[in-house]
Amino acid sequence: MTILRFLNAQGVAGFAVSLCLALLLVLQKGETRHWKTQSGKFEKLYGGEQSAFAVTVANYRAAADAARAADLEAARRAADAQLAINQRSENALESRIADARARAERMRVEAAAAAADPRRSGAPPMPGLSAAPGNPAQSAREDRLPLADALTATEQAIQLDELIKWVRQQHAVGVDGIAAGKRDNSNRRPAARD
Repeated sequence: MTILRFLNAQGVAGFAVSLCLALLLVLQKGETRHWKTQSGKFEKLYGGEQSAFAVTVANYRAAADAARAADLEAARRAADAQLAINQRSENALESRIADARARAERMRVEAAAAAADPRRSGAPPMPGLSAAPGNPAQSAREDRLPLADALTATEQAIQLDELIKWVRQQHAVGVDGIAAGKRDNSNRRPAARD
């Protein structure tokens, strides 16, 4: 009977409000669980994205460091190759200049000996002709440069020849220190056709 006392209009309204509040509480609990699981999923997704981003950044940094190291190694190889070319060119130039100077000295000595004794040429003695005007070495070389000028011209020609060789060899050294003809071009793109 005590229950019937509460079943008046206010009691029924209070019971209905209590029931509605209980239903809203249950719905809110369900909604809270749903968003809690969604939040956990989003947190995992965010954590995965952050770790993937960190891995990507680490990979790019490692690739940049590797590329930087490869560039430094290539620059070192190129510098070594160019230094070797410089040394070989310098040695070849000095050798060729020394040979030219030795030949010029021999020619000067031979010309001086021929001027001193025109009959001393290694051939059997023959009757001599009348002496030509001036030095015999001069008459034989009348349309040519004097020996000193010929030596200077020869030295300059040798220098130019060695410079041309040096430029070609330096040009053949790639940025990676490998000669252009010795590179592996298998990964190069084919040239576009006109």
